[in-house]
Amino acid sequence: MTTPAEGLRIGPYQVDPPVVLAPMAGITNVAFRRLCRDYGAGLYVCEMITSRALIERDATTMHMIAFDPAEQPRSMQLYGVDPETMRRAVRMIADEGLADHVDMNFGCPMPKVTRRGGGAALPFKRRLFGDIVSAAVRAAEPAGIPVTVKFRIGIDDDHRTYLDAGRIAEAEGAVAVALHARTAAQRYSGQADWSMISRLVEAVTTIPVLGNGDIFAASDALKMVEQTGCAGVVVGRGCLGRPWLFRDLQAAFAGQPVPDGPNLGEVASVLRRHAHLLAEHYGESKGIRDLRKHMAWYLRGFPVGAPLRQRFAMVGGLAELDDLLGALGGPDGPGLDVPYPAEADGPRGRQGSPARVVLPDGWLADPDDRSVPAGAELMHSGG
Repeated sequence: MTTPAEGLRIGPYQVDPPVVLAPMAGITNVAFRRLCRDYGAGLYVCEMITSRALIERDATTMHMIAFDPAEQPRSMQLYGVDPETMRRAVRMIADEGLADHVDMNFGCPMPKVTRRGGGAALPFKRRLFGDIVSAAVRAAEPAGIPVTVKFRIGIDDDHRTYLDAGRIAEAEGAVAVALHARTAAQRYSGQADWSMISRLVEAVTTIPVLGNGDIFAASDALKMVEQTGCAGVVVGRGCLGRPWLFRDLQAAFAGQPVPDGPNLGEVASVLRRHAHLLAEHYGESKGIRDLRKHMAWYLRGFPVGAPLRQRFAMVGGLAELDDLLGALGGPDGPGLDVPYPAEADGPRGRQGSPARVVLPDGWLADPDDRSVPAGAELMHSGG
């Protein structure tokens, strides 16, 4: 069993601190990854890419796989339900040098994915799951590209698949597995059950097990490692509007004091840098539109009045953003020296409510069925 004390390795790559940025659709583009990396080391994974869209060289997908020149290793997450399509996608990544690490997504709980048999639905079909992992590993091997696998506890409490999924991924050559300690039915609601991570650590003995779920502060990451024995943590919603969480995590894993949160002026500077990075990637107009969804996260807990918050949410350009950021320190603003508010901590991002998982007709009839779900590969990256 790999223990935290031994450090986290993903194939040839040492990941220190043992922290991974979870791929998040519409969030973990090259701009956001660079912003997070500025705060600390770790492994930063791009948005989920569908294998079919990649081999078809879909224009949107090819733009999504952009990496910063300083980004090492370049980490790409792939979604797929067909072993042959997955093999071709990973072979393309290897032949064209598109990434240094491939993570496989079997954790998405969204209906548009599970109704096609993908994401968190797929590990129930354990033979098909094994075939897909095997296809990716075999295609990546000649280039020395490590393959990791992420999944959930299962479809729901009656259909838990994580122990089989972990053992199968281990047997087929994955170099690490990550467990989001919720079922697909939970989506992002309730509390992650870290005891399931502990059980997976006991079941998967030759490769690292990473834990994911409810890490909203550096102390949460240390508690997860201590309680479960996992080799590292995967951080998703906890860094939304808070990329400095990776600075806190680096300090915590090094046994150093965790810095105080930034004041409003420092947050304004981070927000401005995020805007410029997005503008570089998408162009100013699209980049600023993409930034809008981050505004409430950045300003959470600060005493910014409703009218100004609304203007931030509708900002249209870099010059307007500078005016709004300036207004924070103006006579009608709260002041840039406002300290980081305690109420800004805790859960953030989508949570929602538990819901029945939408599955293809007859999906639960035979877990050993290897047939590829019809139409599932037609979903494109980013939607």
